[in-house]
Amino acid sequence: MANATFELRGKSVYVAGHRGMVGSAIARRLATEDVRLVIVERGEVDLRNQAAVFDWFARTRPQVIFLAAAKVGGIVANNTLRAEFIYDNIAIAANVIEAAHRNGAEKLMFLGSSCIYPKLAPQPLREDSVLTGPLEPTNEPYAIAKIAGIKMAEAYRSQYACDFISVMPTNLYGPGDNYHPELSHVVAALIRRFHEAKLSGAENVVVWGTGTPRREFLYVDDMADACVHLMKTYSGAELINIGTGEDITIAEFARVVAEIVGYRGEISFDTTRPDGTPRKLLDVSRLAKLGWRATTSLEDGVRRAYVAYLSDHPAAARPTVSSFELNE
Repeated sequence: MANATFELRGKSVYVAGHRGMVGSAIARRLATEDVRLVIVERGEVDLRNQAAVFDWFARTRPQVIFLAAAKVGGIVANNTLRAEFIYDNIAIAANVIEAAHRNGAEKLMFLGSSCIYPKLAPQPLREDSVLTGPLEPTNEPYAIAKIAGIKMAEAYRSQYACDFISVMPTNLYGPGDNYHPELSHVVAALIRRFHEAKLSGAENVVVWGTGTPRREFLYVDDMADACVHLMKTYSGAELINIGTGEDITIAEFARVVAEIVGYRGEISFDTTRPDGTPRKLLDVSRLAKLGWRATTSLEDGVRRAYVAYLSDHPAAARPTVSSFELNE
């Protein structure tokens, strides 16, 4: 690994995807740094449009880029919007990375996803496991797009000596999450469904799958802090996992969320539904050696996420509670 000291102070910093959960968390974290934050709305520049991206970069010339923009979703979204997930995410990565190079950006961070790892890769997932086996079929298009972005960052570093790095966050949750009833990730889905079940007085909530898959969850503001830390201290071609180094079964996690939301009914599991990858735990030893560890406990993070959900959805409806999917 290549330790480095990169000065953020006084730089113009572009957060691509600043409206999303990840990008907004990075923007919040950068508010504590002496930087000039650069943002552009989707209506002004569609990151899938090469000409628009190239023109905006030529005019703005940001010195530092956090590439957090992406089309994201859970199993249903990944499996049904397969063409959109691969096209949109490859286009975003290709356009922003090339534009950063063309306009002399000093540093770029590409944010990948833990779904880039093979479905049955040894646990915990090491960074060198990429491309060593088949991917989880339900999110393969998204994973391939993210792998393409990683390989682009590597190639530009190799050919052009660009200081482009890649990080792999684990499953994230927190303020700004997507609470769509069918296209959300597991944490948002659980928070919404248990909240609705509490309001409606439902006696049972059915979760897709067996409840046995193990997942690792990281509060999004911890992730943002890790990204800023790595931007300042790391420069290398190797990927860096960002996670907690701890995991929990979906069944155990569902009980944690139910407790925090205040749902007292039964939780059952529809075992005819897909589980996805059996286990996803990141090896965070590289990150630890670079001097960073997560500080937000799972309970505190879910509590903050629920408060954010209530704040963002003050007029939550009272629909009939149904089953919902687990996250990738």
